[in-house]
Amino acid sequence: MARSVWKGPFLDGYMLTKADKARASGRNEVIKIWSRRSTILPQFVGLTFGVYNGQKFIPVLVTENMIGHKFGEFSPTRTFYGHAVDKKAKRK
Repeated sequence: MARSVWKGPFLDGYMLTKADKARASGRNEVIKIWSRRSTILPQFVGLTFGVYNGQKFIPVLVTENMIGHKFGEFSPTRTFYGHAVDKKAKRK
């Protein structure tokens, strides 16, 4: 279920200050964040965020298409190694 419009997008407070500092410094460094539930805002376009997936920080370069989505959508938490090999089918 989506968040109601009158509440506005959810964003952890520290993220705006980190984004402002990174934009003011002019350097393109990775901003480490733990908040996967925060919404991507237009102010974040062009910045690189390191989104924590429970094990490591995944670098996410924010583009215009990502506005309105959550950071967690771009940092997968599970690694898919493929399906198990079916030994009966290989025997032919």
